[in-house]
Amino acid sequence: MTAAAALLAALAAKGWTVAVAESLTGGLVTSTIVEVPGASAALRGGVVAYATDVKRDVLGVDAALLASAGAVDPAVAWQMAVGVRRLLGADVGIATTGVAGPDPQDGTPVGTVCIAVVTPEGSSGSTLVLEGDRTAIREAAATGALRAAIARVSDP
Repeated sequence: MTAAAALLAALAAKGWTVAVAESLTGGLVTSTIVEVPGASAALRGGVVAYATDVKRDVLGVDAALLASAGAVDPAVAWQMAVGVRRLLGADVGIATTGVAGPDPQDGTPVGTVCIAVVTPEGSSGSTLVLEGDRTAIREAAATGALRAAIARVSDP
């Protein structure tokens, strides 16, 4: 079973829906979920918030946080997850933000990825340090986000 299929099964077990806010993954998490037949039973949608002002204006990430911490920060990922959950009316919000390369962003090294998952039962977040080229980092970030969501949704 793929990570996306496992997530959808875990969501179905709780009767929950999911929405995804993506920056560096550019829709890859959402696309991976959509590849699973029956995804429409749980997936509300996704927002690609690649630009910092979209994180602020669409997802409601605090402007002062973005100014002080930059776009790649665990608190930014958490606010993105909260925002997409609210915006799309989902039970679960998943968010990714990070640097896929080839160059660092605002002093943050390539391969740094922040993931957040927010559910009605709580939230979790992680910062990954990934290696590889841009494609490998994006794919590993998407997989990491799906696995984090499975862990959070499956947590009793």
